[in-house]
Amino acid sequence: MDKLKLKNDILIRNKRATFDYELLDKYLAGIVLVGTEIKAIRQGKASLVDTFCFFSNGELWVKNMNISEYFYGTYNNHVPRRDRKLLLTKRELEKIRRATKDTGFTIVPTKLFINEKGYAKLEIAVAKGKKEYDKRESLKEKDDKRIMDRAMKK
Repeated sequence: MDKLKLKNDILIRNKRATFDYELLDKYLAGIVLVGTEIKAIRQGKASLVDTFCFFSNGELWVKNMNISEYFYGTYNNHVPRRDRKLLLTKRELEKIRRATKDTGFTIVPTKLFINEKGYAKLEIAVAKGKKEYDKRESLKEKDDKRIMDRAMKK
């Protein structure tokens, strides 16, 4: 018998993170989910807007991640915006903690996806905030790239 192939085309991105922050180190973390949260993620009903990570009692948590209620869930449905624990190794946690000790550094989620085993994974990045002129420069580079791509197609 062939193994059941999971269709893992779910990819929820935080587009604002790359615009507002300069992403330095990226890590892949598991998420502790309860109840119907995984079913809602598999339907693509999640959002990473205004999401950030913080340390509490030596554990890394994600705050403001919205996973909408599962449509077929009954009274057992989950709370959409709750703090969710992230699963990383002690070595990774310590590395992230040291990196964010400096002023101006933060931890932002960049992607939420389902891996080939069917588990929800969150890609997080240690990031440094961009200044206003850095954002304008990023927009200009994006426009220049678009113009060059158009010129190549002609």
